[in-house]
Amino acid sequence: MQLVQPDLFHLDSPLYGEVRGERSIMAFPFFALTKIAQMKPLEYKGGNISIEVRPSASGVATIYDKEIVLYIASLMVAKIEAGEPVDQDFTFTAHDFFRVTGTSSSSRSYERLADALERLQGTQIRTNIEAGGEGEEGWFSWLSEAKTQYTRGKNGEKRLKAVRVRLCDWLHRAIIKDRRILTYHLDYFRLGPIERRLYELARSHCDGADPYEVELEVLRHQVGSQDTLPRFKHALKSIAEADTMPEYHIVLKDMPPEPQLGLEGALPKRRRGRREVGTLVVITPRSRPLPRRALLGAAIEAVAA
Repeated sequence: MQLVQPDLFHLDSPLYGEVRGERSIMAFPFFALTKIAQMKPLEYKGGNISIEVRPSASGVATIYDKEIVLYIASLMVAKIEAGEPVDQDFTFTAHDFFRVTGTSSSSRSYERLADALERLQGTQIRTNIEAGGEGEEGWFSWLSEAKTQYTRGKNGEKRLKAVRVRLCDWLHRAIIKDRRILTYHLDYFRLGPIERRLYELARSHCDGADPYEVELEVLRHQVGSQDTLPRFKHALKSIAEADTMPEYHIVLKDMPPEPQLGLEGALPKRRRGRREVGTLVVITPRSRPLPRRALLGAAIEAVAA
């Protein structure tokens, strides 16, 4: 912590534009799907993509900690669009961050913000995903620097003035050079962990009005769920039935088992040689925006969590 006078730093907030995200961190599972500390490392391998995530002493950065990364990326894109120079250092107020994400400005929220900054700085990531035409070997953290700046009142109580962070080279380079930026619906911040990942996958994979179709097991890995396949399917069914995800609609289709032919094309006897029932998940862009009142239940659940 540092004692900083208000006129000694420049604020990059408030954020006036939309919330933005870089496509790679939308499409792949870099964050833990939990609100509590997760000490188990994360690993993803799909096609030619590999991701490893190591926890800090306070756990792996979570999908809720990711809100800070999205906020910083949004400030960065706003600067680019305004034709302003963009470095890796950003200074913003907690109040504006809470405004954008729809978080109450309670003492508990400030504590969670501090914890999130610690996890984002401590979590270590290694990936072969290239950014800005360059690859990296070794480990990096989302924030190479993170600190809060405050003053003291007459009673000696700390008053948070701003948050100062330095964004990692990898993500900074991806935003500056690759420009694969997608917007987030503001109701994203009302969603639960799995719904957030489903929304991100939909944004990164749905092209125009075309749906995204994916097998259930593949989707479980893309989401980054640690649940068993049956438990993940149960959770997905509940989300599909509630149908409250902004911009996208989800349908699960159980595919009938296909008999495997025996010798000379003959069907096998009884069930021998039959495949298990598979499930196809279809995510389709909505033709019209979901009415905001339909999101009330999801909002209540998010607050209760």
